[in-house]
Amino acid sequence: MNLLSARLVGYGVLLGTVGVKILTSDDAKKVYTHCTAAAMRGVDEVARVYTALKENCEDIGVDAKEINEKRAQAKEAKMIADAKAFLESCEEKDA
Repeated sequence: MNLLSARLVGYGVLLGTVGVKILTSDDAKKVYTHCTAAAMRGVDEVARVYTALKENCEDIGVDAKEINEKRAQAKEAKMIADAKAFLESCEEKDA
C-alpha cells in the first residue's frame, strides 16, 4: 500500500470515528430531526403543488377541447350558410 492510500484510509477512519460521535450526540439528533422534518414538509408541499397543477392542467384540457368543438361547430354552420346563400343566388340567376 502506498503512502497516499495509507493516508486516505487513516483519514477515513478518523472521519468515521468523529462522524459516529457527532451522530450519536443529542445536539446532532435535534439538528437531524429538524432537517428531516423540514424535508418532510418540503415533500408534502411538492405533492400539494403537483396535485394542484395536475388538476389545473386537466381543467385547461377540458376547456380547450370545448373551445375547439365550438369553433368546429361555428365553422360548419358558416359553411352551411354559405352553401345555402350560393344555392339561392344560383336559383335567382336561373329564374
